[in-house]
Amino acid sequence: MTRCAPPTRRLAAVLATVGMFAFSTVPAAAQPVATDPDSADTTQTELPPADTSVDGTFLALSVDEVTPTTVSTSSPPVLTVRGTVENVGDRAVSDISVRLQRAPEVRTSAELRTSLTEDQDRYDTVGPFESLTDDLPEMSLGRGDSLPFELSLPLRSTTGASLGLTEPGVYPVMVNVNGSPAYGQEARLDDASFLLPVSGLPRDISVADPAAPPAAPLPPDISRPVATTVLWPLADRPHLAAGLPGTVGEEVRLEDDQLAGSLSAGGRLEGLVSALEFATGPTVDTEGALSSSTCLAIDPDLLVTVSSMTRGYLVVDDPADPTGPASEGSGAAAAASWLERVRALASSMCVTAVPFAQTDLAAVSAIADPTLTTAALTTPSDVVDTLLGVTSRRDVVWPDSGAVDDATAATIASAGRTTALIAQDAVDVAGEPDTVTLTGGDSATPLRAALYDTSVSTSLAAVGEIPSTPSTTPRDQVFDVAADSRIARLQDALGALHFEALQAASAPGAPALPRSLTIAPPQTWTPDRDEASAVLGTIAGLMRSGLATPRTLSDLLSVPPPLEPATLAYPEAAIDDGAPSDVRDAAGTQNARVAELTSALIDDSRAAISPALFMAPLREDLLRAMTTSNRRGELHQESDGAARRRAANVTAGLDRLFGSVTILAPGGVFTLASEASPLLLVARNDLPIGITVDLSVDAPDAMQIENIGPQQLPPRGSRSLQIPARVSDSRKMVVEFSLSTGDGALLGQAATVNVRSNAYGRALAIITAGAGALLLLLAGRRLWHRFRGQPDPADEQ
Repeated sequence: MTRCAPPTRRLAAVLATVGMFAFSTVPAAAQPVATDPDSADTTQTELPPADTSVDGTFLALSVDEVTPTTVSTSSPPVLTVRGTVENVGDRAVSDISVRLQRAPEVRTSAELRTSLTEDQDRYDTVGPFESLTDDLPEMSLGRGDSLPFELSLPLRSTTGASLGLTEPGVYPVMVNVNGSPAYGQEARLDDASFLLPVSGLPRDISVADPAAPPAAPLPPDISRPVATTVLWPLADRPHLAAGLPGTVGEEVRLEDDQLAGSLSAGGRLEGLVSALEFATGPTVDTEGALSSSTCLAIDPDLLVTVSSMTRGYLVVDDPADPTGPASEGSGAAAAASWLERVRALASSMCVTAVPFAQTDLAAVSAIADPTLTTAALTTPSDVVDTLLGVTSRRDVVWPDSGAVDDATAATIASAGRTTALIAQDAVDVAGEPDTVTLTGGDSATPLRAALYDTSVSTSLAAVGEIPSTPSTTPRDQVFDVAADSRIARLQDALGALHFEALQAASAPGAPALPRSLTIAPPQTWTPDRDEASAVLGTIAGLMRSGLATPRTLSDLLSVPPPLEPATLAYPEAAIDDGAPSDVRDAAGTQNARVAELTSALIDDSRAAISPALFMAPLREDLLRAMTTSNRRGELHQESDGAARRRAANVTAGLDRLFGSVTILAPGGVFTLASEASPLLLVARNDLPIGITVDLSVDAPDAMQIENIGPQQLPPRGSRSLQIPARVSDSRKMVVEFSLSTGDGALLGQAATVNVRSNAYGRALAIITAGAGALLLLLAGRRLWHRFRGQPDPADEQ
């Protein structure tokens, strides 16, 4: 199907539409106007919105099969393409014909992308048109109908039409379809392009004498094989329900049960493992070339989730309500089987961990919390090693975006990592070195970068069920990859994999320097088993043919960088594809709350769970909320919603935890027996782990409350608190009590206590003293009068 990037590719259909609707008596345009392909705008972001008011598309062409997928000396001498033409317009189309065309050999890595968006005038080697509608009853294709087609063209020929291939290389091939929409004339109505890798040419059967030199097979030049390293990612978007603390013995909760299908036979993750098992098996990879050059890159969040699934799990009815109704998950057995197979693979090959949940490292760097950074960059290796029983590579970090900015590079270096695995286009450096030293950071231990091929990564990202475009893809190489069929997208990837290896033959006079290729598909990669097998089979085939040699990840990381350091070139697309700013801000706020509560919890060896394990899932949920998985394709908006929901669930979960520790006030009025009587309150802790709290008091000036210091509350229990108080007023007073962590974070709700004292204060004491003195004075007066024998006037009354 025609891609959206180049405007000239739709021109014929648009002109045909204009001719039919605006001037019904004017015939539709027959061919598009040729334009300079170098000046064509191929950026996706600058395209005008599609006009849906008038359907200007009549036919949709899909490539369904290409044989051979890679041309070699032992291939059939004919290229065969099978596909389908569908009428997607509003009228019948007659005189439908298709043909094959070829463009010149791809000479630069950029042309692996740009050649696919060029107009047909660049595809100047053409085969004959073949009619599809001559045998139809009305010689036309009705609305909604489709037709299969099969085109064959010799690879080379001295006697007739052919693709005209004369040497190995990577060649763009186009299938072009013409037709005559009702009320119009013949026009080119659609096309589909793909890359055809040619590692060698079979015998030319058009030459009568098979021993004649022109007829001989043409093998590739293997004098400069490409040292090849492969990253094989096993990752997925987050699935664990967010906002729930750690537990012991309880079933985990998942937001959905999609992993059950992905881990089962025919699923995506099962297919990635199955393809690698077969390709690196001893009967296929007899010399261990592919196995030694491949490194498993595993998301620890996926391993944690799958491991938890093996013990049984629940699937919540509503992801926004993680504590609500849930049903039993169906993937426990599939999870256990898949995990054992990954363990077996990991035991015999290189393993490295990707950042936790493919989190946005730029967002983690911006939050600048050492504990969160550790969870994102250091803990993943611990998780992978523990769950797989291996010792993984800990010195390299592969960000999901394929790029890092200066602040992120400094954060990676501070975490003890020495190398970032990023795309070639993520740095500004002369040539194509394997490794570079990055400018900035700690000059004593500067961060290095190992570079992988951007064009290959971009082509691989388009393979599978959910095609995407990496953030590091140059903007002039971006087009709507979803418009192509899966077969065409796979062909493009196979061509990209061959390109570097075939440059030895197609670059005369090139210096005899060592060449290399680092292959890094996107971390959340969506091929099925057959597509993954095709990719691995192609790499293995390059090694068997001598076009490539295996290179371990260790060997790649040990390549000395050029003396001149490289400057980072963080693409704007990486910012757009990163975590939403509001999610990042929420993660920073809630991460601080996680730290506050964690510091207050009591680490007791007798407890069933430690504070770190109890709070770790919430901090990990923040990393999951900032994942960049599925943010570069059609699921971008869906990923935004999931990120915001996850952040909201963490906020609500922390609110529940903070609210689980509170002060209980007695009902009614609390009456003190004296001016210095204690207040009796109860502090309750509903958490499954003990906590240290501080008591905060807001009392009037007439009451002095003694600070009782930090208090420890038992797990799921309460404690009576005696709070010494002194009052100097008999009126009723309102006192507010609350609990907080040592950092001052409020726990639970404040309690209001009405206090009254039976003491009457200083005035009552003065009156009592005065009355006592007067009583003594009167008693003394009476005794004095009696002693002198004088009657007391008081006795006379």
